[in-house]
Amino acid sequence: MMSIMIALLVNLFIETSVSLTLVVPGDPVVAHVGSTVILPCWISPAQNAEALEIRWYRHDQFNNPVLLYNHGKIQDVQEESYRNRSSLKPWSDQSGGLKEGDVSLRLEKLTLQDEGSFRCYVSGDKEYDSKQVALKITALGSTPVLVPKSLDDGRLNISCRSSGWYPEPSVTWMCDDRSVHRPGGTSHILGPDGMFLVQSWMAVSFSDAQQISCSLSIITEEFKESRIDVQDIIWKGNDQVVSSGPWEALFFTLLIFALLGLIGFILYKYREKLTGKKPVGQNCVEEATHGLLKGGERDGNTEEQRKHADCMEETVKKLMKDVETYVDFEDPRKQKGERDGIIEEQRKHADCEDKTMKKVMKDVETYVDFEDPRRQEAVGDVNIEELRKHAVEITIDRERLHPDLKVSQDGKTVRDSPDYKRTGEEFPIHLCAFGAQRFSSGCHYWEVELAQENTPPKNYWLIGVVKDGNLTARDKSGFTPFYGFWFLYSDGPNGFEINTNPSVKLSLTPRPERLGVLLNYDEGQLSFYNVTERKHLLTIKTKFSVSVRPLFNPGAGDQSEIRILDCTKP
Repeated sequence: MMSIMIALLVNLFIETSVSLTLVVPGDPVVAHVGSTVILPCWISPAQNAEALEIRWYRHDQFNNPVLLYNHGKIQDVQEESYRNRSSLKPWSDQSGGLKEGDVSLRLEKLTLQDEGSFRCYVSGDKEYDSKQVALKITALGSTPVLVPKSLDDGRLNISCRSSGWYPEPSVTWMCDDRSVHRPGGTSHILGPDGMFLVQSWMAVSFSDAQQISCSLSIITEEFKESRIDVQDIIWKGNDQVVSSGPWEALFFTLLIFALLGLIGFILYKYREKLTGKKPVGQNCVEEATHGLLKGGERDGNTEEQRKHADCMEETVKKLMKDVETYVDFEDPRKQKGERDGIIEEQRKHADCEDKTMKKVMKDVETYVDFEDPRRQEAVGDVNIEELRKHAVEITIDRERLHPDLKVSQDGKTVRDSPDYKRTGEEFPIHLCAFGAQRFSSGCHYWEVELAQENTPPKNYWLIGVVKDGNLTARDKSGFTPFYGFWFLYSDGPNGFEINTNPSVKLSLTPRPERLGVLLNYDEGQLSFYNVTERKHLLTIKTKFSVSVRPLFNPGAGDQSEIRILDCTKP
């Protein structure tokens, strides 16, 4: 009996000693776009993990892992977007790696799509454990560009512009005493790349402060700041802003240029007389000298003087080399750089930012291509039979169904549950059903019936595609292309809307009774058609980076249901 008790105690001790517990950080791991990050995960107490299964995956994609280590090596079953970007790497130099239970994940070339949760799963013969690690992605934008402009009341309006930020940055205006000023306004524009372009502005009087600064910052407390010297700005005309200091220096330097130019001109004339040849650069000398003498006054054509100054600087260097002497001077255009930036440079950057903003707005405007109802009559009927050549069978995934939805036995029909009680006036965007099929290439077409016999067409519905693995419920702000959702939806009396950011509202007449959906994955296009009217409605243009699934939402309160049709290929 004693030997049996000892054996039981030994077995209990062995089982307890091989228990498996994972440890991960409690706070999100933060990293910049394009950088490399390590998501820590280790076994406690430490034990050799070389013979264990180590699986990193996202959301519920257990069988489509970010990385799978098994049988002593990494298996070639990674999700496509993480291929050649993920590996096992000790989270610190003091870590012993797999031999000491460090199963941390290394990710390279981070993108905004990498933001979210990653699950660390480790399994042995009898024990397993899994823990979740949150990854937060950030992007530090460009240095703000400050541009002053006059106001009719004599004050100075200063605009602050910057691009390439994520998440949305906060903007702070300060005076030279570091007191915070309230901006006149701030706008954030989300570009097609998912980054924010920011423009802020405020009006100040010349007696308010010596310097004004604009800084942008994100959650990591990283920031970028620019300053402008208000007292160093004077007005010339109605809208021109110039700096008083550098122009004085430029004027005196131009006088030096003029004298040196005259000396050079005389030397060249003398050389030409001796050799009978017209030296290279004489046209420049003559033109510059003439321009300097003509525009040497303070109120002359400053821009023209700059051009002549550049020309003269190069020419005088050559001349002075001939007579073995050279005058080295400070370019007056650099002097303002010692006072927190050159006004002229700021203008150039401002023009660049203007073009960038216009391009972003143009991208937003052309993000959705839809048929203008005023010209639909001039457009020929869509060849639906041609679209049906790409027909695929679509069914609803029962395992990822919202609990307030009902699906038919064949997986083709979905509607809201009779017990579902709608709250609020907004579209119930969380009532999502997902297709069981997923696509990562090619063209795919399916049709959805939105009206049944003896019932009016549905007023509330949502149809589109969703990034595979992004099948969790969110609030409305999360249902955007940035988070992997692309769809058209009908919100009853509120009309039709595309979920771009900013959203696009449109009028579809008549209300579709049968909707055709064409997914062209390779071209990054999702098109919608009114099958009954044989009309193209709109095309959402994007860039798919991972596989996508069909997305359906029947809304709530309609008599009709959503039914996915079987489209027989011609």
